[in-house]
Amino acid sequence: MMSSPKLSAALYCLALTVPPSRSFSPQPLPSRGQTPITTSTSLHELAEESTSSSSSITSSSSDESWIQQGLEARILEKTSSSTSSSSAALLQTTNNEPIRGPTRALIYDTTLRDGTQMESICVSCNDKLNIAKRLSEFNVDYIEAGWPGSNPKDEEFFARAQLELDEVTRSKLVAFGSTRRKNIDAEDDAQIRMLVESGAPTVCIVAKAHLWQVTDILRADPEENLEMIRDSVRYLVQRGREVMVDLEHFFDGYKFDEGYTLKCCQAAVEGGAKVLVMCDTNGGVMPWEIEQITKTTLSNFPSTTFGIHCHNDCGLAVANSLTSVQAGVGLIQGTINGIGERTGNANLCSIIPSLALHCDCEDMTCKDNLEGISSLSRFLDETLNRTPDKAAPYVGASAFAHKGGLHVAALERSPDSYQHVDPSKVGNQLRVLISELSGRQNILGKIKKLDLDMEDMDEKFVAERALVILNRVKKLESMGYTFEGADASVELMILHSTQGYCPPFQVLDYTAQVYDTNVDSASRVMSKMENYG
Repeated sequence: MMSSPKLSAALYCLALTVPPSRSFSPQPLPSRGQTPITTSTSLHELAEESTSSSSSITSSSSDESWIQQGLEARILEKTSSSTSSSSAALLQTTNNEPIRGPTRALIYDTTLRDGTQMESICVSCNDKLNIAKRLSEFNVDYIEAGWPGSNPKDEEFFARAQLELDEVTRSKLVAFGSTRRKNIDAEDDAQIRMLVESGAPTVCIVAKAHLWQVTDILRADPEENLEMIRDSVRYLVQRGREVMVDLEHFFDGYKFDEGYTLKCCQAAVEGGAKVLVMCDTNGGVMPWEIEQITKTTLSNFPSTTFGIHCHNDCGLAVANSLTSVQAGVGLIQGTINGIGERTGNANLCSIIPSLALHCDCEDMTCKDNLEGISSLSRFLDETLNRTPDKAAPYVGASAFAHKGGLHVAALERSPDSYQHVDPSKVGNQLRVLISELSGRQNILGKIKKLDLDMEDMDEKFVAERALVILNRVKKLESMGYTFEGADASVELMILHSTQGYCPPFQVLDYTAQVYDTNVDSASRVMSKMENYG
């Protein structure tokens, strides 16, 4: 999407009115020898191998763009407002002090960017706008909405966001991108310029923090990679953006060459980055490694807020995220329902309740909306046309479902006997299942739920009737029936056992037809003719 000279000039003048961020003075870091390599590929260029060129995108369909439709003035007005009044900005909430967990935490949602990289997930621009509104209502701190310049849909989103989203939601938006290309200035990189033109008050750029990834995958000079980080951050900060840096392969890079990975951190801080995000990009780092590396890194940068970004390849994304918060990380990146590339990202539907209910995180903006997290989870699945995970912690339909008779009997005495939290705190509910594994208390619980008039009945009689019903359930399940999803059948059994029960209807006759659906209608007619022949 090509911006008009008028709009670019206005954006630039706006950026000049924003004061530069304060300088950082990190502690000196250890240096190790590097092996310069002459190369021809940058991180941005690698990204372009799988997406269309930024320069070609910016030059296409300019006659159809929203800028050419006479919307410059409205967009400039809204962009100015969202850029200068970000409710999620760290500078306004922390007085320039770094955020440290576990008592304080910022929630950074990347469902609309990293989450959409999961197999079989595709969302329209309208869907992305609706999801962004819902995330804002839940009050996450940051909403990473996409990569402007990488695809037309994300360009459309940021353009429409300035017109269709309210000011609070716009203030939470984050535009994702990468560091500049090598051997050019940041101001000459089309992709960097589009991050500014997106109107998002916060920008998050990805940078390599693993020496081997730099030299062998990007084939870049290690010192040039550091300058790419520093120059890109500085350019965006000077234009009034709050900048975060996703340090890709951070933990693996730290184990490979600690010194170089910390130099990447220092380069970002020198550029003016407010948050450095440590990424377990391959999802293979263990929790104890996360804790040790996080503590060491934070000790080298006491004035900087750090974030965590974990993938779930070992099933440890939630555990690693919580471990990092306990070690001092103040910003957690993740997705609703844990969607994301390969096996997914850290699941915010598990992380947020755990921080609020188990980790004593007192300062978390969405904590007051915790009861809405189950509804948010279901909303996303419905929007993405996904089947909800019944076994999902906190928000799944089975998260507080109890089947064993021993468990249900104990729950009658105390809900804490087999539940770690009150399900209502996360907008869920307790469910008692009926099956051959149930006990008499499961049936008694159903009787109480039906609110039948049994006050005049002897408790012993009610218990005996419950036992009769339970035995019938067990006998039928041994024959192949199942009652877990047939509450109505169980309720009919209970009603049938009450005094004065009157059947609502009587079956006079029924018939059943069975045929092979794989056989066409003509073949079925011929078969009948042969049978009655």
